[in-house]
This record gives sequence, structure tokens and C-alpha cells, in this order.
Amino acid sequence: MHIQTLRPSRSFLAAITLLAALGSAQAAIFKDAQFDGLVDANKYAELERLAQARLKANPADAEASAALSLALSSLDGSDSKRVEAGAKQAKACVEQHPLVSVCHLVTAQSLNVQMGSAGMFKMAGLLGDIKAALIRALELEPTQATARIQLAKLYLFAPGMLGGSVTKARELEAAVANSQPEQARVIRIYIAAEAKKWAEMEAELLALKPAKDTTLLDEARSAYLQLATHYLKDGKDVNKARSLFEQLQREQPTQAAGSYGLGRVHAEMGQSDEAVRMFERAKTLAGADDLPVDHRLGDALLAKGDKAQAKAAYERFLAKKNTNPNNVESARKSLAKLG
Repeated sequence: MHIQTLRPSRSFLAAITLLAALGSAQAAIFKDAQFDGLVDANKYAELERLAQARLKANPADAEASAALSLALSSLDGSDSKRVEAGAKQAKACVEQHPLVSVCHLVTAQSLNVQMGSAGMFKMAGLLGDIKAALIRALELEPTQATARIQLAKLYLFAPGMLGGSVTKARELEAAVANSQPEQARVIRIYIAAEAKKWAEMEAELLALKPAKDTTLLDEARSAYLQLATHYLKDGKDVNKARSLFEQLQREQPTQAAGSYGLGRVHAEMGQSDEAVRMFERAKTLAGADDLPVDHRLGDALLAKGDKAQAKAAYERFLAKKNTNPNNVESARKSLAKLG
């Protein structure tokens, strides 16, 4: 393999983007409800304090050890000292509790955060390490939805030379098709996405019944955003995108993703007032911190001619941590033009 010829292909970057969900997703990875609740709310500072307190009371608490690693890794991916501390804690978790799945799962997350500042050569190695950690997590706990789905995404969106394999993703789906049918359906949604079979992806997505499973609910949001954005930008089908975002809003009304998506639709249609309204609504809902709401709000305000409010929105967005580099670059350019 001529690693020096590696280029940041769309598939490779997609794998990195999708794996980022492990850190920010509201996914059930802990058995402890208090830990999971803090992850669900993206309250990593509080998670860190709770994990430290639990470890002080019981140094052998595996979930607390894993929670501390996740908190250190996820609060600010640009803080190299915290990221390094998170990696060390993940290593300690695995060394102390090698047969506990969640230690390997947070190791995958720690490695994923490290990819954010790595060069392409190092990314290739880290991706292999992430795969190994997810495989081990799943071996130790075969019902772990986050590990199975993230591993399937890696197989689907990483290039073959870096371990990608649609066949292996299908095997992960088949293994739970009868025992955990909704988990299997999520994997089929991403298999269809990888093949650009958008109608098939939509059919599987609309049939998904996540109930109150936070992992499946999060994956549903992610899939709705991916599919609707395809129709909005690539497919140039605004009505289809709008229909999907409206469906997402109906299914998960307390989440920001539906309103955010509808704001994107209205902005694309030149309906700036309605776009602003939707983005402002999205900011009040759960999950808003995971979306570039203020960036898109700034664009909509600028389209209305409200330069002062647009500038304020861009500045708020750029002050956030763990934001998408593409959005950051665009927001900076827009802000610079405002002077």
C-alpha cells in the first residue's frame, strides 16, 4: 500500500464526520443513568466533576473511569492538554478494566477527537485504531448499539484501503436483524446512503421506530439531516427537503434539528424572515449546540439587511467550541466582509 498517495477523499472525510457523532451524539453508552443524562445534555464539565467524585469514592468504578475520559475528550477538542488527558484516561480505563466494553468505546471517542488535529497520514493510523476499539467494544457487549452503528459507519464510509467494507457493514446488520430490528434498520439506512439509494434510505428511515432509545433517536436525526440536506443542496428538491424536516420536527419536537432544517429550507427559498424565525426557535431546543445555528442565523439576518444582528450571530458562532471547520471558515469570511 502506497500510503504517501493518500488523499482526503469524500468517503474518507465522511467517515471522520460520521464518527464525530460518538462524542456529540445523545447516545446511550453508559449503564448509569446519571452519566448518560449528562452526555445526553452535552454537560461535559458536570460529567467530569461527577466522574471524579465517583472515582474518589471508588477507584475501581469502570463507568466513572470511562465517563472521565469522555468528559476530558469531548468538552473542547481544540484543547490539546484536555485531549491528551482524555487519551491517558481512556488507556487507564482499558488497562484497569480490559473486559468492560465502555472503556473501549470511549477509547474510540478519544481517538476520534485526536483526528481533528491530525495530518492525513496520522488520520489513517487513528482510523485503524478506532476500528479496533469499536470491534473490541462490540465483542464484549454485542447488544451495544453505539459501537455497532459507529463501526458500520466506519466500514461504509472509509476507503477500502483503510478498512472500509460494505460486506462487513452488512454482516453487522444481519447479526441483529432478528434480535434488534430497529438497530439493524439504522445500519440499512446508512448502507442505502453509501450507495446513494435515496428512495431506499427514505423508506427505511420513515419505517424506523426508535421509541425512547436515545441512540436510535440520535441516529434518526442524523439520517434525516443527511437525506434532507442531500435533497436541499445536491438534489435541488426543496419540497422534498422540507417534507423530511417537517417529519423530523413532528417525530422529535423537542429537538432543534427539525427547526434548524426548516430554517435552511426557508433560507434556500429566499424567505429570510421565516428562516430567522426557525433558527431562533431552534436555538431554544435540545441539541442546538450540535448544529451551526448561529452561523445560518447570521446568513439569514444578513440576507434581510440586518448587519448588526448578523455580526452578533457570527461572533457567537465563532466563540463556540467544537464547531465544523467548514462552517467556521464561511462564518469568518462573512464576518470579515461586515468589517
